[in-house]
Amino acid sequence: MTFLGVDIGTSSSKGVLVEHDGTVLTSAVREHQVQRPVPGHVEMDAEIWWARFVAITRDLLDTADPGEVEAVGVSGMGPCVLLTDAAGTPVRPAILYGVDTRATVQIARLEAELGRVEVLHRCGSVLSTQAVGPKIAWVAEHEPAVAARARRLFTASSFLVHRLTGEYVLDHHTASQAVPLYDSLAQDWYAPWAKHVAPGIELPPLRWPGEIAGRVTRSASAATGLPAELPVITGTVDAWSEAVSVGAQETDDLMLMYGTTMFLINTVPERLLVPELWSTVGALPGTRNLAGGMATSGAITEWLRTLFGSPDYPTLLAEADAAGPGARGLLMLPYFAGERTPVADPDARGMIAGLTLEHTRGDLYRAALEATAFGVRHNVDAMRAAGGDVRRIVAVGGGTQGGLWTRIVSDVTGLEQEVPSVTIGASYGAAFLAAGAVSDVSITTWNPVRERIAPDAGVADHYAELYGLYLRLYPATLDVAHTLARHRRDSPAD
Repeated sequence: MTFLGVDIGTSSSKGVLVEHDGTVLTSAVREHQVQRPVPGHVEMDAEIWWARFVAITRDLLDTADPGEVEAVGVSGMGPCVLLTDAAGTPVRPAILYGVDTRATVQIARLEAELGRVEVLHRCGSVLSTQAVGPKIAWVAEHEPAVAARARRLFTASSFLVHRLTGEYVLDHHTASQAVPLYDSLAQDWYAPWAKHVAPGIELPPLRWPGEIAGRVTRSASAATGLPAELPVITGTVDAWSEAVSVGAQETDDLMLMYGTTMFLINTVPERLLVPELWSTVGALPGTRNLAGGMATSGAITEWLRTLFGSPDYPTLLAEADAAGPGARGLLMLPYFAGERTPVADPDARGMIAGLTLEHTRGDLYRAALEATAFGVRHNVDAMRAAGGDVRRIVAVGGGTQGGLWTRIVSDVTGLEQEVPSVTIGASYGAAFLAAGAVSDVSITTWNPVRERIAPDAGVADHYAELYGLYLRLYPATLDVAHTLARHRRDSPAD
């Protein structure tokens, strides 16, 4: 008995085939790129999602018996805005989650029309670049012919489910990020605002991520090699699937996802509302989360690596380790694609303070790792100020490899992190949810803790001083950053 999980990520898609006891039999990765047609726009052709799913699934089944697969799990980056016609055919490329900052005008307009406080109270989060509604409004205003053809709303995971089963469904968690379309208190679509923001769009029935959405159709079976009639779960956003994959579902747990972006999910005892963070429905029924997301983290390290001529990561990590705490006098703001939480500023910009001719690429790489750690601390402080608490951190994702990045985060935050045995992340969580839909499984058995990373008390004071400077650097450079962002928007498209 095996379970297949596939996750559609920002820079790559991953899949795993897992035995009933949680052992990963085989895994597969396919890289891809997003499109950035103009500054602030981040899109992806949804057909790539399906093509990656098919390729990964066939890779996995090449070394296994398809007849042994008991269920399929999916997850994906989100919340994305993929508009399709009534048959589920995309009418334009998908607009990605909070890294796409095009809808600032629509955010301001909808906030004025619906009320900032009212949106926060009903939906759990204020309107931001993460929200679905303003991006639908942007399409209506800028691409009216496209909007006129749109009849359905998908995100990455629900599009895969539709292609696999023909079913049109969405999970409650993703819906709770579809601000202002979803009522977080009633846990259902809020018809008055949905009709106002997304007229003509038939919103999907809602289910929980681990519920069975449908079964593999004959056509999907022919494309993927999966047996027809195989159960497919509803799935969810990748970060929430990551949290499932490491068992970070108890009150006061924090899942910290090291990826292209950094994501934080704090499980809280009740719905907590604060404009600086996202209050969402959890991946499991009855759970509530405070969530935060940095617009860039691993994206900065990859950008730097490319600028440096693409040396391998072990070399860069060794040089960054040698630079030591404080990166020999460098301090970076990681707002290279604006920032999501807690500053919620799409026009924020990356800054590197303290540069001299003596600085090396190792210093810069260290400064980038420390910048993301300061961003994590900023989000954790915001969660605690909102009434949440963080007693246990579980780290997951590709950035946990190598040890330096996780060590810096623990040193900066003063918090211990647990690293589980399997850090593949969302695809593993999707496989676990699929297993739970048809059998009795436990994530503590599937994925026990492998390592604990304790903070170094000897660098606590140094990092506390640098964190204070980090908090001062953003407001001190705000006017300059916003002016430069405006100039970039007004410049001719590349």
